[in-house]
Parts: sequence; structure tokens; C-alpha cells
Amino acid sequence: MVKKYILAGCLFATIFTSCSNEKEVNPFLISQGNVGKLNIDTQLKDLDSVFSGDSIVKKAVENGFSKSNEVTIYDKEGNELLLLDPVKEFDSTSTIGNIQIKDNRFKTGKGLGLESTFKDISTNYKISRIENTLRTAVIFLDEINTYVTIDKEYIKGDARYNTDIPIEPSQIPDEAKIKHFWIGWK
Repeated sequence: MVKKYILAGCLFATIFTSCSNEKEVNPFLISQGNVGKLNIDTQLKDLDSVFSGDSIVKKAVENGFSKSNEVTIYDKEGNELLLLDPVKEFDSTSTIGNIQIKDNRFKTGKGLGLESTFKDISTNYKISRIENTLRTAVIFLDEINTYVTIDKEYIKGDARYNTDIPIEPSQIPDEAKIKHFWIGWK
């Protein structure tokens, strides 16, 4: 009888230890090569198993002269989480090329997310480059394959009105909020 209790105790300890050693994936952590449950090698055909408890909406989008397919991930409550663009259009074996972060729970290990400001960016990351577009400043953070946009309403100087003038980090105030947050894997 004592042997049964010892054996049961050992079995319980073994199961408990092995379960606690498994690394659980943070479903909202953005890191190099990972966005929550997705990684750089995830194929479109695997999305149903990766997001088994969520809703996946696939649709073809026509952008001027070309068509593409995009995938939107919604959580159980109907909140939009991610917008995915595949590397190869209309190919279920394609990996994901770009991910637009749509939910403010997604953050990098240093806390960068949709609710962050330019100060959060400049304090925690090396800015690779800034592109001046018609309506936004696009800030590239190559170390985490990320680019974010900031509305040009925050930009100081002539670069706000002229896309030919480069935007310098000093022209962006610390309180400027992120407008869009993208991960670019391909």
C-alpha cells in the first residue's frame, strides 16, 4: 500500500515538473521572428490550428491593378487582432510577409505597442530610417522587423508639407502617438 502512494507521488511530481517546464507562448508578445502565436515560418494553411479559438476571415482585395488576399484574425469577442498579408498571393503554403497589429495588447518585450509614443520608440530602439510619405512619417526599426507610422500633424518644420524633405527624429515630438504598427518579415 505504501509503495502505491510513493509511486503515485512520484508520478504526480514528474507530471507537475514536466508541465511547469513547458514554455507557454505569450499570445501578445512581439519579438524577433514572432508575433504572439505566429512565427516567421507559419504558413497560411496552419492558421486554423494556430488560432483555433478565434475567427479567421480571408478575403481577396483589389488594389488598383492587382489583386491580393489578406487574412484578418478576430478574437472570441469579435475584436480585430491582426491583419496578415501572405508572401505569395493565393497560395496556402505561403508564409506571412506583413502583419498589421490591430489590438493594443500586442507589445514588444520593451513595451512598444499601438498606444506607444515616439519617446517609447526613441528610448528603446535604434531608428533605422524615417520615410516621409504624403500623410505619415514611417519609422523603421530593423532590429525587430517593425515599422510604425506617425501622423504628419505631429511633424515640425517644412517636412510636414513636403515629401521631398527628409524627416529627422528631432522633428518628431516625444508625445507623437503611433498611428499604425506593422511587422515586415519578407
